[in-house]
Amino acid sequence: MLIVTIPRTMTFSNGMKLLDMMPMGYNAEYVISLLDTLGNKGREVYLYCQIPVDMIYPFLFGISYCLLIAYFFKKLDKLNSNIFYLCLLPLIGGIADYLENFGIISMLNNFPQLSQIEINFTNIFSMIKSISTTVYFIVLIITLMAFGIKTLNKNKTSASNV
Repeated sequence: MLIVTIPRTMTFSNGMKLLDMMPMGYNAEYVISLLDTLGNKGREVYLYCQIPVDMIYPFLFGISYCLLIAYFFKKLDKLNSNIFYLCLLPLIGGIADYLENFGIISMLNNFPQLSQIEINFTNIFSMIKSISTTVYFIVLIITLMAFGIKTLNKNKTSASNV
């Protein structure tokens, strides 16, 4: 996506960011301006090239990152605690990404007749995706640091017992 479909779609945007690349959200004016700037060909590329590829990514992101953090929680003996619920963050992000994609599909198909509700809901899912992803990576970094400290302490204990 980052190498092919996003740059291809952005060739029609005059430098405007695509909706799924705006973690802080967007408003109706931006959406209308972007979709107008993309033109028919750009909207077609967004709808038939970028979005189909982006329908694969949320599944892979959600499952793989959920399993990754669960693996480290298990290594830290935290899988059976309430910390386990943090494994849901990438799944929430993936679901929000799908809902964002469905909103973008709707807006691309309905342009120029867009409703404020359609724009607002899509924007909300864009921000939920961004927030849950950001929080996930913060939790992952903390988890990896805790795992590293545990491993170092285990190695120190093993070395001092020899």
